[in-house]
Amino acid sequence: MRPRFMTRKALLRAIDSRRIEEAIRQAEWRTSGEVRVSVSRFFWGDVRRVAERAFARLGMTATRHRNGILFFIVPARRRFVVLGDEGIHAKVGQEFWERVAAAVSEHLRDGDFTLGLVHGIETVGEQLALHFPFDPTTDANELSDQIDFGRKPSQG
Repeated sequence: MRPRFMTRKALLRAIDSRRIEEAIRQAEWRTSGEVRVSVSRFFWGDVRRVAERAFARLGMTATRHRNGILFFIVPARRRFVVLGDEGIHAKVGQEFWERVAAAVSEHLRDGDFTLGLVHGIETVGEQLALHFPFDPTTDANELSDQIDFGRKPSQG
């Protein structure tokens, strides 16, 4: 199958931003954790490496409890990476990330990027709420809830 080169407009059609951003708000309402989604145009190269650069670019390690989670998705390649910062990773372990990835993958294979992301956000939100419950006296939304349609990634 030839990869489809998706313009920003096509990405916006493939992803229901409002629904995803609402899922992020709902997840973060119960936790001090932060969830971000970054959607990339088509590129060749290592998706994880580009996701790690997006993690840094978006300030995901700047959260007070190091409990940020990034969903990095490349719709044209039907590939994605879920990255959790060290605070949340220490609580849930590698097996959790593999379960999240498997659940999201099912929807991506069917081309339903929105449902896959919403399902993944709900799943990580539950664990964030369990390990990092919201405290209204100290917690604030540290990172934007808007989907990042970032820069065109450099080859990597």
